[in-house]
Amino acid sequence: TEARRAGLKLKDYTFDFGFSSALLRAQKTLDLVLESAGHPKIPITYDAALNERMYGELQGLNKDETVLKYGAEQVKIWRRSYDIAPPGGESLKDTAQRVIPYYQNHIAPLLKQERNIIIAAHGNSLRALIMHLEDLNSEEILAFELGTAQPRCYTFNALLKLQTVAFI
Repeated sequence: TEARRAGLKLKDYTFDFGFSSALLRAQKTLDLVLESAGHPKIPITYDAALNERMYGELQGLNKDETVLKYGAEQVKIWRRSYDIAPPGGESLKDTAQRVIPYYQNHIAPLLKQERNIIIAAHGNSLRALIMHLEDLNSEEILAFELGTAQPRCYTFNALLKLQTVAFI
């Protein structure tokens, strides 16, 4: 699986703490990655702040069903805008407003202690975090391609200023 391949790529890394969304698929991904990497059990925190963007009334509909119900242009607006949410759902901006404070309050303090962290989450919650970490604007993050189970390694200085991004 993709998660096992990602774990094999991370064999030479060590992690002190893990973070995952509260959704089962991210939890299973993190477990498979750590197992495949041969890492011992590490403390893992599961939190809904890292959950995927909520799509509201679009939840459970495939793209074709959504286009039939709302029209292709409206679906494109919801999918490709930073601050326009589908009915009852979240925009990427809304997602960032829960992911970034969680990062600042729970993950960044560990990074300041020079701890190595692994995070398993979802496309849009990771996109929100990447936007913050890499100082991308809303247009840049919407164009950003994020593959499934493709590890990215960030290094920071003592002030948590981003130093390097490695695609593993």
